[in-house]
Amino acid sequence: MNAGSSVGDDTTSRELVHFVTQQTRFALINNFLQHPEQLPSMYELEELNPSVSDATVYKHIQKLIDAGIVKEVALDDDQRRQSYPWKFYGLTEDGREFLEKHNLLAAEETLQQIYDTIADKPEKMVKYENAPRPDGA
Repeated sequence: MNAGSSVGDDTTSRELVHFVTQQTRFALINNFLQHPEQLPSMYELEELNPSVSDATVYKHIQKLIDAGIVKEVALDDDQRRQSYPWKFYGLTEDGREFLEKHNLLAAEETLQQIYDTIADKPEKMVKYENAPRPDGA
């Protein structure tokens, strides 16, 4: 996939399904869906994927952004707080529509319920989970 890819382009639909269902990328998409705000920070994504290096998580997030599935959103300067994240990642509207069209969102509610049962989250992750998020993202 490249930055010129269109999420809704039927000619690349099969390739895009294959692209988003690659193991690490699909795990990251599931992380977006299960997150309470559906906008995790990079730290939260790294914590939720301990078997993958931080660099690999970042690389796959960038690929998903380039494909139009994921967006990066940031707090305005006046909303940022020291020692809290200010960049977050979530599905684009087109990305969500594409995943829904291809029945890849069926487990969204179950994923959220599973996430709610995680009891041994590091203190920093709980802090980041509760950090302010951009409005209307």
